[in-house]
Amino acid sequence: MPEPILITGVGKRLGLALSEHFLSKGIPVIGTYRSSYPVLDQLKEKGADLYFCDFYEQASVEAFIAAVKTKYTSLRALIHNASDWLPESSGLSADKIIDKMHRVHVSVPYQMNLAFKSLLDAHTETMADIIHFTDYVAEKGSQKHIAYAASKAALANMTLSFAAHFAPGIKVNAIAPALVLFNEGDSDAYKAKSVQKALIQHEGGLQEVLDAVQYLFSSQYVTGRTLHLDGGRHLK
Repeated sequence: MPEPILITGVGKRLGLALSEHFLSKGIPVIGTYRSSYPVLDQLKEKGADLYFCDFYEQASVEAFIAAVKTKYTSLRALIHNASDWLPESSGLSADKIIDKMHRVHVSVPYQMNLAFKSLLDAHTETMADIIHFTDYVAEKGSQKHIAYAASKAALANMTLSFAAHFAPGIKVNAIAPALVLFNEGDSDAYKAKSVQKALIQHEGGLQEVLDAVQYLFSSQYVTGRTLHLDGGRHLK
């Protein structure tokens, strides 16, 4: 039986695609969610072991960590996909916005990496993996999502520190997407404007992310690196 992969935020988009991808290959998936979606029942039917976990509540995070460590003795990988995207125009106070963004993208991944190290160390067939999903704006910044961009930059920096701290048994890398998948309801005008920001002018697609994750899993020589999926935006 393959060892499980833990993925945070499996209810939609990248987390959902990753979960379905691994389940289709017979690889067990442990997943977290904060909001209920009908698709979660489908994931459970396919064998996913799902847990409600509110990253904004420390007790919820600690309960999840304890539940996983009680039930499982090893992990193949830990993928930090859970995210929130609060703009400065959200109506919340500045201190709440930065605290929330830091909580989701820095504090909880930090806690989970340390807490699950023993389970990742128990994976012996190959090196275990931790993957942080950061963002293109971690390097560029964002005028409308300042706290979000700053927290993703902190997560990118943690990739370096944890790669050094956990070597050689655990590889720690990041994936920084830009335009991977449009949202339902995005207008044609918005889509046309968005793709113009890159050299390769189309959305990357979920398969691009799946391929990136598989590449990092298969590599036995890459750690402490960020893989950019941005269509060459940095050259525009």
